[in-house]
Parts: sequence; C-alpha cells; structure tokens
Amino acid sequence: MFPVKPKYNPSVTESIIFFIVIIGLISYFIVELGTDPHIPILLGIFILVAYGLIRQIPFKALEEAMITGAKSGMGAVFLFLLIGILISSWMISGTIPALINVGFSFIGGTWFYGIVFAITAIIGVSLGSSLTTTATIGVAFIGMGSAMDASMAITAGAIVSGAFFGDKMSPLSDTTNLASTIVGVDLFDHIKHISLTTIPAFIIAFILFVLLSPDQAVSTQGGNHYQAALDATNLIHWTSWIPLLILVICTIFKIPAFIALGISSSIATLLAGITSGLGWTEIWNIWFNGYTATTEFEPVNELLTKGGINSMLFTVSLVILALGFGGLLFVTGIIPSILAAFQEKLKKIRTIIVSTAATAIGVNVLIGEQYLSIMLTGETYKGVYQKAGLSKKALSRTLEDAGTVINPLVPWSVCGVFIADVLNVPVLTYLPFAFFCLISPIITIIFGGRSLKS
Repeated sequence: MFPVKPKYNPSVTESIIFFIVIIGLISYFIVELGTDPHIPILLGIFILVAYGLIRQIPFKALEEAMITGAKSGMGAVFLFLLIGILISSWMISGTIPALINVGFSFIGGTWFYGIVFAITAIIGVSLGSSLTTTATIGVAFIGMGSAMDASMAITAGAIVSGAFFGDKMSPLSDTTNLASTIVGVDLFDHIKHISLTTIPAFIIAFILFVLLSPDQAVSTQGGNHYQAALDATNLIHWTSWIPLLILVICTIFKIPAFIALGISSSIATLLAGITSGLGWTEIWNIWFNGYTATTEFEPVNELLTKGGINSMLFTVSLVILALGFGGLLFVTGIIPSILAAFQEKLKKIRTIIVSTAATAIGVNVLIGEQYLSIMLTGETYKGVYQKAGLSKKALSRTLEDAGTVINPLVPWSVCGVFIADVLNVPVLTYLPFAFFCLISPIITIIFGGRSLKS
C-alpha cells in the first residue's frame, strides 16, 4: 500500500463524493482550460490540505504525507534526469540518428500501413517518446499517405499504435520508467515482462495493418529526404552503434537500469567527443539543455532537437506534485475508505487484473493524464497485489497495458489533443484503427493470472 497511514476514516459516501469533486476539478482545468496538469494538481493539494485541517488532522501530518509520497518517487526522478542525459548523448554520438536512418531504409512496398506501424515502432523505441515520434515521423507518414490517397484514419491509427508501442518498450520512455519505479520493479525486468502481452499485441496489430494496406507501392521520396538530412548531420559513424550495444549487454546481464543508462551515456559522450567535432564545453551544455540540430531540413531538426536534464524537469515536477497529492489522498483516508469498501471482493486474480485495468483506464478518461493513471493506480493496488500473492511485475505490466496506451484514445486527454492537432486527424476518427492501443488491455485481461504469482 502507499507508504502513508490514514489519520481520518471518512465514510465511503463522503470519500467518493470528495474524490469525484477533486477529479472533476483536475479534469476541468486540463480539458476545458487547457492548463498543464501541474496547476490543478497543486490546487487539489490545497483543497486536500484544507479538508484535512477541517477534519482535525495536524498540518505536520499532512506535510509529512506529502513528503513521504514525493519520496516514494525519488528513484524515478533520478532515473528521469539520467534519461535526459542519455537521450542527448545518444544524439551527439549518432546512436539515435543511426537508428532512425535504418528505420527509413525499410520503407517501400505495398504493405504501407504495416510498414508505417513497424517503422514508427522502431523509431518510438529509439526515441522513447510517443509524442515526439508522432510529431516528427508521424507527420511525414501522414504526408506520404495523403500523397498516395491512403486512408488518413488508418494511417494515423498505425502511427499512434507504433508510437505507443515504442513508449511501452523503450528503456528511454518516462512512462515505462515510471511504471517500473512506482511499483518497485527493475526497469529491464519490467520491459521483459510486458513483452508477454506487448509482442502478441504488436503481431496482431501488424497483421491487421498489412491486411488493410492499399495495393499500390509507396514512394520513398519522403524517407529519402530524411535520410539525406540525417547523413548531413555528420553524427552517424560505425561507432554510433556502440552505446546501443552497451545497453543491450547490460540488459542481458541484468545490470540495474540506473547503472546501465549511466554507462551507456558515458560511453556515448566519450565517442561524441571524438567523432562529432563538438567541444567539451558544448557537450556538457548539451547534457543539460539537450542537442539542437541545424540541418537544412526542418523536420529532421525537430526530430533531433531534444534531450538534456532540462527536458525532464516538466516530468520530474509533475511526479513530485502527483505523489504528494497521492500522499494526501491516503492520509485523509479518502482512498483507503474507498478501497476498504470493495477490497474484500478483490480475491480472484482475474478480478484484480480487470479492476486494475479499469481503474487505469478510468483515471485516463476522467483526468486525461497518463502519468496520474500510472501513479495513482499503482499506489492504490500495491497492497491488493501483495495480499493476493501477485508479483509486482504483474501490476507494472497492467499499468502499462491499460494506462499508457489508453491516453491517446481519449479526445480530451493530453496525448489525444496533441496527436489530433499535429496529425490533423480527430481522435475519434483514428481510434477504431489504433489497433495496438485497443488490443493491449484486452490481452492483459485475457492473459489473466498466468505467470503472475510472486
């Protein structure tokens, strides 16, 4: 359970009403006012503190609950900062540009939607960001699809599916790191475990996209522009593959994620100092502010301009606020009283899995924020899984299968609004064709209790 003990025991009705009010407030600010999630969460913290004081909970106890909640995410915070460094170092060492370049080499043929899905997935894994993948490669594929008169709905569905496959499976992904850290599972053990449901979902989605693909071959001109611009960066060398190889070796030997990412980042930085032509002062600045590409092809500049510690501060601040918010939900007894009302019914493994998935999906729909879906659901169900003898990996996997991939299917969510804007395809239009996102939670529910015991 969340590492905060309740100081008050409200009735179930009071807890549900208060919870709905808080969630409604957050939803209104994110959906209607379009604010960053930090603002309504901070307002929610103010309301919960006021509620706690009214219920005669000492402010010291409320403060300690916020601090304890935030402390539970410190592992994720340090990992996020290191991921920012890893992305920037992989950029200047040519690792990410090389991966993207190889991805474009596979485009062509008649399996257009299948190819779009597969390449977007490859690039999504290399970048670790679904939104960056969608806003760059996704836009290019939408343009190709439009030129060949393909369905924009299916093309967008393939892009979203591939991008969120990458978001689930990449060690660079903040949601993947968050899901593993919040539950207390090693990053690479988490990725290995979610592959049990993710790979089948990928295969099924790929087959569906291939079957729906048009007959005519696709022009590779758009991809050629990307490849030419990537070559022009002079970042890609044979040494560019070494940081990736280092990470793979660390994965095989089950080296902790923080150490593995640190080693790969250091090797990538050393190689960049030799091959990129950048000075060491500039390289250390890139560690903090990220890499800025300056090619003559703007889409590639947008694709490669990222990384750095600074790029992760948005996520870090959200994690701290959300976990502090979670601590208050527990110390005021709101979540414990709701859980206690139905916890006794959560005894069967399949019921627990279905309930976890439904909660993760529900938070996505109500709040529209995938980070909160992962964090709140994860903290809520830790004790339930432990009591049922289920492994932590089972919880982290369900969080990803039903939390991460559902966000782009919600029209008012952060991801849904962003993707609809950059692809110019409404969420409800591409939703029926986002096969990977739709299939993932279904498979995790069907998979049920297999291989889930501690």
